[in-house]
Amino acid sequence: MSRITAAALVACGMAFATPLTAATVRAVVFLASPAGPGGPAGRVVFRDGRGGATIKAHLYGLPPGQHGFHVHQNPTCGPGEVNDAPAAAGAAGGHYDPMGAGKHMGPEGKGHLGDLPYLTVNAHGSDHESLVAPRITDVTQLKGHSVIIHAGGDNYADTPKPLGGGGARIACGVIG
Repeated sequence: MSRITAAALVACGMAFATPLTAATVRAVVFLASPAGPGGPAGRVVFRDGRGGATIKAHLYGLPPGQHGFHVHQNPTCGPGEVNDAPAAAGAAGGHYDPMGAGKHMGPEGKGHLGDLPYLTVNAHGSDHESLVAPRITDVTQLKGHSVIIHAGGDNYADTPKPLGGGGARIACGVIG
């Protein structure tokens, strides 16, 4: 066997030894209510990709329009307080911010790592889209957190309203 053939076989063996699937985490999403998680609203799948995390949203039962979409700190969708007031899914805490940025700058900015691209729900209340979160390079770090869908859109800034202006939490899922 020639050196070239041997090298090709070794390279081929290394290619097969490499994992064929990227890391994946998921969240089953429920409507948020003051009493806790409500009816089902779909699922979200995060997968490692070359340009960051690929997010596949398969959602239903939501109001049409744009909605802020974020990873939040705690792995719960129970009621809690937000800004000293009772809130649906408030126990999920604030945006996931492991580097302590303390600001909202969208999925490509240098703010909270939990800042995801906004969702666009169609007139029938469903959303089946693929998004990319370029700053999330290892989706396994999202395990043990939650994903929140907000009532309003997201302007990827803290002005004129904080955290992109998304407002109330309308759906939530724990990432596992």
